[in-house]
Amino acid sequence: METINHITCEKRSYFREFISHQHEFGQFLFPLKGSLDIQTKEHEFNLTSDYCFYIPPKLEHNYRSMDRNEFLILDIPTQYLPEATSDMYIRMDKQWTSIRNLLLEEATSRDYMSSLVHLTKYVTNKLQTTDPPSIEYIHKHYKEEAIRLETLAKIEHYHPVYYSTWFKKITGKSPKAYISELRLKEAKHLLMTTDWAMSKVSEELGFENSSSFTRWFVSCTKISPQKYRMLKKG
Repeated sequence: METINHITCEKRSYFREFISHQHEFGQFLFPLKGSLDIQTKEHEFNLTSDYCFYIPPKLEHNYRSMDRNEFLILDIPTQYLPEATSDMYIRMDKQWTSIRNLLLEEATSRDYMSSLVHLTKYVTNKLQTTDPPSIEYIHKHYKEEAIRLETLAKIEHYHPVYYSTWFKKITGKSPKAYISELRLKEAKHLLMTTDWAMSKVSEELGFENSSSFTRWFVSCTKISPQKYRMLKKG
């Protein structure tokens, strides 16, 4: 098993043959050109420049590239990592694109170790604060019609069975419970801060009608939304 005792940030290219291994350090992969096929016990996907991927220590994985490729690789010794990190498939939004660009600058610098250590500490802190893409999706769409487990699993490139286990490890809840909690929090907020009719509240939260909303609210809180509003507003 590969091990390192210092941070490494460099460009690398990969071959067409699958290579299988694991290492004692964490690793970020940022595609710069081409793509990389990655397989783990729970994942199987093609990593492109729209995403980066974090591989935690001791995670066995297979990888290959079928096209001309170049990747920016950040290898992180365990002493710089939070405890028990999980693999993460991360969308390259503006913030992560800026991180990649800074890492690229450091990778080409002759005297870069001090700055790279600080930047790496910032990046590893993101492992604890960044929401995975499927959780971002939930927060954007939980007010709409029921979100299918298969949709969430596909976003993370998980099999649905593995996704549920992974999701509970990340959040402490099942996907269904997590979404229900978000909807309930928003329902309570709307009941306390607006005078909307139940039909308007139920429509805002993606329910077919006020009756289905009321049944759901009672199942969650043991009181009707009308009574909840009355009690909270006095």
